[in-house]
Amino acid sequence: MHRVLVSGASIAGPALAYWLHRHGFEVTVVEKAAGVRGGGYPIDIRGTAIEVVRRMGLLPRLREAHINTERLTFLNPDGSLITAIKPDAVVRGVEGHDLEIPRGDLTGILYGTVRDDVEFLFGDSIDTLDDRPDGVDVTFRSGVQRTFDLVVGADGLHSYTRGLVLGPEEQYHRYLGHCFAGFTMPNDLGLSHEGVTWCEPGRGAALYAVRDGDRVHGFLTFDRADPPYDAFRDPAAQRDLVASVFEGAGWQIPRMVTVMRAADDLFFDVVSQIRLPRWSAGRVALVGDAAYAPSFLTGQGTSLGLAGAYMLARALATAPDHATAFAEYERSTRPFVELNQNLAGEGSSVLFPATAEALAARNVMLRGLTAMPAEAARPEHSALVLPA
Repeated sequence: MHRVLVSGASIAGPALAYWLHRHGFEVTVVEKAAGVRGGGYPIDIRGTAIEVVRRMGLLPRLREAHINTERLTFLNPDGSLITAIKPDAVVRGVEGHDLEIPRGDLTGILYGTVRDDVEFLFGDSIDTLDDRPDGVDVTFRSGVQRTFDLVVGADGLHSYTRGLVLGPEEQYHRYLGHCFAGFTMPNDLGLSHEGVTWCEPGRGAALYAVRDGDRVHGFLTFDRADPPYDAFRDPAAQRDLVASVFEGAGWQIPRMVTVMRAADDLFFDVVSQIRLPRWSAGRVALVGDAAYAPSFLTGQGTSLGLAGAYMLARALATAPDHATAFAEYERSTRPFVELNQNLAGEGSSVLFPATAEALAARNVMLRGLTAMPAEAARPEHSALVLPA
């Protein structure tokens, strides 16, 4: 039995642990957080990933957790209405088939599915790796040392595991020209199962009500030529940067900035992709955002993580050795990943028009989507057919 260490207990990590256990591997998952993280904004599961969760036996439970956002309203800079449409019309999802689920609901369901079958180490993380011909010696931040046959990094866009085996993030980080701040705030507008989006050239905002309730997710996004590296580890600098960008904006922006400054759940990051020349090195492989983050502009991060976990586990179960398995995983999955990563350009034009001309063109396009059938799904979402 092969012993596999998976770093990261969000989505791709537990999904990979599930499939590896099904194939007879002994799996340990290490997660730096103290437990499974709840809350979080809604995420989407579409196309090939729907078949992954069906094969996991989770589709009925996930359908129960489905949010069913009823409309997405777009506003002019002065707050007047542009149009209100079904969200599926924007992403070309399939109504009644694709899933939209609070991130915390999905992570909780995945964890509950595997917690009795695999070992979880919460409140710890990988410190060093010694990749040898016959195994990987791992030293954890806690000081514990263990040896595994394989290690898989499922630790997100800023993967520490990736940095250990492939080098600094900067060489693989494809910045898409936007930053964002997310936080929760009072639902003063009485929103229910809907999102409201405001935009002017170079900056935008959204309020998103997952269901009924007294809280909504707030988002502030803006264009920036270069990533604000100096603000990544400085929450005060993040708050100052966002506030300065949105100075003088109308609609609900002043209230959102006030709430953002005091929010205890502020999440600030850049809109970026990870583009790697290879997804493995030696006995260490990567999956999900750690290997091929597509950015939220595509709406496909969760789906790629679920599909990639399935493909990696299957390759390890059927190949004669790990090197052959890693090569097969990449050969079979990379075309699907790249098709979906390329959707980011279209997403940027819808969410973040950079000029007044682009914003006007976007608004014309949005008004034309009101009659678009939801069944006109993007072929990229289902471009990968899962092997048995």
